[in-house]
Amino acid sequence: MGYRLSKIYTRTGDAGTTGLGDGSRVGKDAPRVAALGDVDELNALLGVLLCEELPDEERALLTGVQHDLFDLGGELSVPGGTFLKDSQPGRLEAAIDRYNADLEPLKEFILPGGTRAAALTHQARTVCRRAERAVVALAHNEAASDAARQYLNRLSDLLFVLARWLNRHAGRGDVLWQKGVNA
Repeated sequence: MGYRLSKIYTRTGDAGTTGLGDGSRVGKDAPRVAALGDVDELNALLGVLLCEELPDEERALLTGVQHDLFDLGGELSVPGGTFLKDSQPGRLEAAIDRYNADLEPLKEFILPGGTRAAALTHQARTVCRRAERAVVALAHNEAASDAARQYLNRLSDLLFVLARWLNRHAGRGDVLWQKGVNA
């Protein structure tokens, strides 16, 4: 980082624009800024999840994901920049395989819930999907790396599997959807 923020407000965004990492300015409603905001929201939600009691290995995994998401945010803030490595989505695939190996195959859809940690993980999954959609939308007209889209796609899968694993680890089962239960 070239410099540290010592003054938080600058008033440069008062007219509805914001600065990107390359020094350019864009509207705060630009697709790149929307994608950045969704990735930032996901990272903040993972911070909330990390306030829960979690096993050390899962805590380390999620903290690593937060660092990856900061890399992704950096990449999005510099048009044409590439901060994520092609290997990062593969690291998530290995974690998905590891956690999924201990779970029963799904025969029904599940509802977000069970434990608080699992519910927060499901919420993070939905925010991750929104961030992925924002990056895909950005890529229609501007540069966005394949690794960025792949990372978010794998991360949402990991969060789904991890939510199930957290419920199982806590002695709770999946919350199964029951079609027409209130019909």
